[in-house]
Amino acid sequence: MITAGAGSPKPSPRTVTPTVETVLAFVNTRADGSGRRELFGDGDSFAAWLAERVEFGGETVATDADAAVARELRDALVTVLLAHSGDEESLGEPLLRAERHLRRVGSLYPLATVVTAGGVELASPQAGVPRVFGTVLAAVTTFAQSSDWGRIKACRNPPCHFGFFDRTRNGAGLYCSTGCGSQVSMRKHRQRQRRGSDAPPQA
Repeated sequence: MITAGAGSPKPSPRTVTPTVETVLAFVNTRADGSGRRELFGDGDSFAAWLAERVEFGGETVATDADAAVARELRDALVTVLLAHSGDEESLGEPLLRAERHLRRVGSLYPLATVVTAGGVELASPQAGVPRVFGTVLAAVTTFAQSSDWGRIKACRNPPCHFGFFDRTRNGAGLYCSTGCGSQVSMRKHRQRQRRGSDAPPQA
């Protein structure tokens, strides 16, 4: 359940809120080339991950089909977060496909608005795995209403693509760490060197 308190102060643009933590926890479950393993590989691994996450309801029975749906939702969100980082390969048709998928998911896992004197909450009225997907959508919806939605990004360093919250003053961060930024800089430097060595000698 994602809460927006009526009287709570607006957090700093560089504050990682619970909604941001929920989104990042979900998207940062992908395998990459640096040793991170796939956490949604099958129903058992998906259920094991859920058992450790209180915000998603804790222990939940999950099937291989549920894990496949989770991967599709996660990968669509990662594409959107890569677009926030200006990653050219995620723009155009990949982004359109991701947005279409997210619209379909939103229709399958609708949210309920719960109004109290203390504030307004978005929550999934469903149970089990559907509640998990609803919780992710509630977190995305709640945070996206702020002007800081574009600060949730995915690292532009392939194959990392780790989700992160951009804490820079101007919101221009592109990488999840200085290490990833250095890797990209070194890769570009080597490409320039190769292009220079392939150039024909000057007469």
